Amino acid sequence: MSTTQRLHEIVLQARHADFISASERLAPYVMPSPLIAFPGRPGRTLRLKAENLQPLGSFKIRAAFNVLLQAASRRSLSRIATASAGNFAQGLMLAARQLGAQLSVHIPDTAAENKRAALRNMGANLFVHSFTDWWRILMTRETGAAEELFIHPVCEPDVIIGNGSIGVELLEQWPEVDTVVVPIGGGGLAAGIALALRSAGRRIRIVGCEIETAAPLSAARAAGRPVPVNRAPSFVDGIGSNCVLDEMWPLLRDLIDDVVVVSVEQARAAVRTLAQTNHLVVEGAAAVAFAAASSPDFEARNVAAILSGGNIDHRVLCEILSS
Repeated sequence: MSTTQRLHEIVLQARHADFISASERLAPYVMPSPLIAFPGRPGRTLRLKAENLQPLGSFKIRAAFNVLLQAASRRSLSRIATASAGNFAQGLMLAARQLGAQLSVHIPDTAAENKRAALRNMGANLFVHSFTDWWRILMTRETGAAEELFIHPVCEPDVIIGNGSIGVELLEQWPEVDTVVVPIGGGGLAAGIALALRSAGRRIRIVGCEIETAAPLSAARAAGRPVPVNRAPSFVDGIGSNCVLDEMWPLLRDLIDDVVVVSVEQARAAVRTLAQTNHLVVEGAAAVAFAAASSPDFEARNVAAILSGGNIDHRVLCEILSS
């Protein structure tokens, strides 16, 4: 069985009880993130699922703890590795320390400096690669250290189910929600939320959002398959890859109802608005979700925007707020 078939077989068969169990497993390590009303968007009700307020500033702590706790229940863990732009690795590092395991992190040279510094301070073995080489590790899971258990930040069933705990909370907080706007990086966040909502018997519109400098899901939907895209640098470092992962494409194809592409200037404006209006500090990916949710396309909708993280480089934040 291929890794794609295995991934789909497990997550598509996940029951609502599996997402509830993940939420209960994570309760000692994460908080139910608040759902904050955002005024001033006429024609719709917009609320912000503030995952940027989680410990370590990202939803990734859910996936990291769920996948590692489940792995530890099946085998002894001593040395593990991952490839991450920063947020997932921080969550995994926190979980690894509690389990007494060593973590090697392979990070792209495009990752924000504050994320690199946080990983060094936490004691991770950090390896910085060009984005191309980092993407190869993400695709192949090959790090050159066969003795380490590689934990993929996206394509692991327990990662996706851990992310789905957000969907469980969202339904408890706002049963009337009918649209969820989710930033698309690897796709594990959107897939987890969509599957959790579907397992609860709810058909809620799932809208992915991407940044204009790298929009591989939009390109894949247009082509009917994953295709490489040109990637330009921007302050939005948590999303935007060269191509949709082959393992994730069938899930994203079937679970995502629409995709909104946001400009860099819209993302910058979203950072400013959230800081000034709601006193929320968000990173680029979360700003993209807020900007997309503000689109006129969602009039007469109950829209939840997933603010995925708050780990924006402080120098970038200061520059955006002063511009």
